[in-house]
Amino acid sequence: MAAETAGGATPATTGRTPGGTHSARLGPEERSAALARMAEPDAELDVIVVGGGVVGSGVALDAVTRGLSVGLVEARDFASGTSSRSSKLIHGGLRYLEQLNFDLVREALQERALLLQRIAPHLVRPVPFLFPLTHHLWERTYVGAGLTLYDTLGYSTGLTRGMPGHRHLSRRRALRLAPALRKSALTGAVQYWDAQVDDARYVTTMLRTAASYGALVASRTKVVGFLREGERVTGVRVRDLETGAEFDVRARQVVNATGVWTDEIQEMVGGRGQIHVRASKGIHLVVPRDRIHSLTGIILRTEKSVLFVIPWGRHWIIGTTDTQWSLDKAHPAASRQDIDYVLDHVNAVLSVPLTRDDVEGVYAGLRPLLAGESEETSKLSREHVVTHPVPGLVMIAGGKYTTYRVMAKDAVDAVAHGLDQRVPVSCTDKIPLMGAEGYQALWNARHRLARSSGLHVARIEHLLQRYGSLIDEVLALIEQDPSLGRPLAGADDYLRAEIVYAATHEGARHLNDTLTRRTRISIETFHRGTAVAQEAAELMAGPLGWDAEQVKREVEYYTKRVEAERASQEQDTDQEADAIRLGAPEIVPVAEPEGKTV
Repeated sequence: MAAETAGGATPATTGRTPGGTHSARLGPEERSAALARMAEPDAELDVIVVGGGVVGSGVALDAVTRGLSVGLVEARDFASGTSSRSSKLIHGGLRYLEQLNFDLVREALQERALLLQRIAPHLVRPVPFLFPLTHHLWERTYVGAGLTLYDTLGYSTGLTRGMPGHRHLSRRRALRLAPALRKSALTGAVQYWDAQVDDARYVTTMLRTAASYGALVASRTKVVGFLREGERVTGVRVRDLETGAEFDVRARQVVNATGVWTDEIQEMVGGRGQIHVRASKGIHLVVPRDRIHSLTGIILRTEKSVLFVIPWGRHWIIGTTDTQWSLDKAHPAASRQDIDYVLDHVNAVLSVPLTRDDVEGVYAGLRPLLAGESEETSKLSREHVVTHPVPGLVMIAGGKYTTYRVMAKDAVDAVAHGLDQRVPVSCTDKIPLMGAEGYQALWNARHRLARSSGLHVARIEHLLQRYGSLIDEVLALIEQDPSLGRPLAGADDYLRAEIVYAATHEGARHLNDTLTRRTRISIETFHRGTAVAQEAAELMAGPLGWDAEQVKREVEYYTKRVEAERASQEQDTDQEADAIRLGAPEIVPVAEPEGKTV
């Protein structure tokens, strides 16, 4: 069987978490080993997943925990597309209630409860939101009824939600919670609770969990063609973008989970185009926490959708927009018009308006929406679809971050249908991600951990909320080299050890991976990471084997990327912003294969 040839070896580990599961690393040696095993001429995986975002990672974890042999390849960094550029919310979607899509809301609320309580309590946490009311009586009745239904659907899942229900507030009580609001901007408010997550960190943790069960995982590995036997797809041809080497990966089933690139993959394989995805751009601004005086998040209605003001550590995330995007998908650019739109809408309710000078960071992401009859992206479906366009190929698209696990389950169910063997049912609703087991006990012992490690308790809390029970691995690095216990000069929310850990354990291959996704330095500092680039690159150099020239190259690339992003955000149109953003080259050149045909 395939599992015996390609998926049965014990994954590389660094020990065990308190729950007893393997703590798999995604370091350079593990990447090389995974690629070597996928390339073995006589190997055949049960499943090869194309795409390392939240859905592809979810598919890999679902498949490997059903006993299948699994590989996953990602052309860029893990979560480098949509899955690192979301609003970072785990929520049911209040606006879907207005669309009467009760099933989608109920499903999302069930997933929210699972993530909070069982799957990733260290990465997903409750967050309160204030919904300001601007009309008397009817609006309070209308919004209150919607939130009552929202809470009821949450309870109907049979899981304890672990967060309070909504509550009505007078204007005076609302202003106590959010003094930043203009008194004239509200007549009262309703407060409710949802949840939030560091989206990129969640994906990385899920991939490490999949690897701990035996999945083979590699980033910077691009699919350049499909293997065929007659009509049937029998695998993929990939190129290692770090070395330029190409090889075949054979698999009984291929799952495409590439989000906004779905249409391109369909064209590559010659499918019948059963899925059509339209990209919708959403931008977010990051401002320091002291710019908005509030103890709660805020949700505002706009003419098209909603605008969130989301607490994010020592910052606020404000967004989002919803506009059609047909330009470069790898690097969607935020224009001046986008930024002004967000500022104008949030300033409509703030007593002290924000200016562009208050903006620390800006990021833009693309939602993969299923194209329909509507010309407005805000009205396109967030539900997902799974198809079998040709034998041996499963495609999944649509959906939302919160329901990734359901999407993954449906995709692997389709894989199971295509395999000539019995495949167990999905069990990912019972599988905690790495770092979850033992998290609560360690949180309760955080003062003891602070004393034993010599770190301030606030640092321990920061580490626990990023690594959970894997904190011991980070502390072990500091014990071996005490200098790693110092904060980065210029980004003191993060310890030097976290930069090293990103390279040794979390699959970071380049400086941009670490400053943009393993940490959030690129959006949480006014210098956007340029002030720490040299220090961070030198810390990554040892684990990744960089010489001085490569360190210099990494810093130069990162600096040029930030410069291009800043310049693009001064342009008035998407076309102008896109042209400027594309001026920063990729750190890994993606050359097209010579003489290769699909």
